[in-house]
Amino acid sequence: MNNLISIFEKPKPIIGMVHLRPLPGSPMYNPTLMDMKKIIHIAQEEAKILEEAGVDGLQIENIWDYPYQKGLDISKATVAALAVAVNEVSNNVKIPVGVNCHMNGAPESMVCAVSSNAKWIRVFEWCNSFISQVGFVDSVAAETARLRHDLRADNIQVFCDVNVKHGSHYIIHDRSVAEQAMDVEAEGGDAIIVTGFDTGMPPTPERVLEAKKAVKLPILLGSGVSLENASELMSIADGAIIGSWFKEDNNWKNPVSFERTKAFMKEIDKLRGTL
Repeated sequence: MNNLISIFEKPKPIIGMVHLRPLPGSPMYNPTLMDMKKIIHIAQEEAKILEEAGVDGLQIENIWDYPYQKGLDISKATVAALAVAVNEVSNNVKIPVGVNCHMNGAPESMVCAVSSNAKWIRVFEWCNSFISQVGFVDSVAAETARLRHDLRADNIQVFCDVNVKHGSHYIIHDRSVAEQAMDVEAEGGDAIIVTGFDTGMPPTPERVLEAKKAVKLPILLGSGVSLENASELMSIADGAIIGSWFKEDNNWKNPVSFERTKAFMKEIDKLRGTL
């Protein structure tokens, strides 16, 4: 747990999602309807709602930029806009923030993190490979680790998914969740993220335990955590990244709900009190 303790004040931290509206360069970006000033304003407002409701950190990502680019194809406009947005949100809250650049843009996320005082990045495929909606996605550990070193940014942690949602892992079907978690640990990841099959779908307790027993790294839940399953899943995991449940009607495309977030954090505080 030392990796998380260096970032978060409380045990079992809950990270709320700030879903940036379509950024410049993406198909749905329309500056007539929503320019960067408005995108940043909405992100800051939602970040403040999450902070006031009690979350322990914020992860900022360009989720509305679909269909996603990957690797070297990720637009310079995307990286620049994401860095600006993360910096503006970070300066407007007191809790730590992290970055996720779709799709598997770990070097891009690292640059954004360094530019905005973010504390971590999320990486869908640090080790191994999978087939996502945008095609083949390969590991990015080597180039990202070297970039982090070159930027003197060893303090920025890397939260790594295993069997990440949104794709097929048949290409490595002979590698269990536990073995993939061990790969991440061996290749310098700082935390493991376990998800369900899709956004809003939780992992099974068995899957979380499989990863937890295999490594010494902290295990984070990356999808599907709700008020109903929080007690069971959070008793096993070391923290969670939550998007859908904190939104109105449990839909990630909707605005953040203070009431839903506050009720969830109240339950988490009860759970923390029993540790």
